[in-house]
Amino acid sequence: MLRTQLLHPQILQALASAGHGSKVLVADSNYPFSTGAHPAAARVFLNLAPGKLTVPDVLEVLAGAIPIEAAHAIAPDSGPEPSIFQDYRRILPGIEIQTLGRFSFYEAARSADTALVIATGEQRTWACILLTIGVVLAS
Repeated sequence: MLRTQLLHPQILQALASAGHGSKVLVADSNYPFSTGAHPAAARVFLNLAPGKLTVPDVLEVLAGAIPIEAAHAIAPDSGPEPSIFQDYRRILPGIEIQTLGRFSFYEAARSADTALVIATGEQRTWACILLTIGVVLAS
């Protein structure tokens, strides 16, 4: 029996196969899932319908299951900060949300270090985040 809220078998398998420095992409419904990440990355499609599940829904569960060392969010080159950044800060306290422009974000997500891509039904634009898995310290 698992003690984490994360129960999705394919996500658990991908995370168990990943390690320190591996990346997890949680993406909105506009993201190019087939071409916007490394071909070897596991892909999980949780985008059942518009608005179901959202990026914050998935991020909350992941934050309780893995150590997160860094977070890079896609952001426009100019204009106001996307509203989803408030959710990121609430879910990931103490982690600086670093930003990347659209094409720099795509390039980072296509890295061989990207182990998992999770497609969501998030309808907000600029709502993609790339997490770097940290280490679990010996107790």
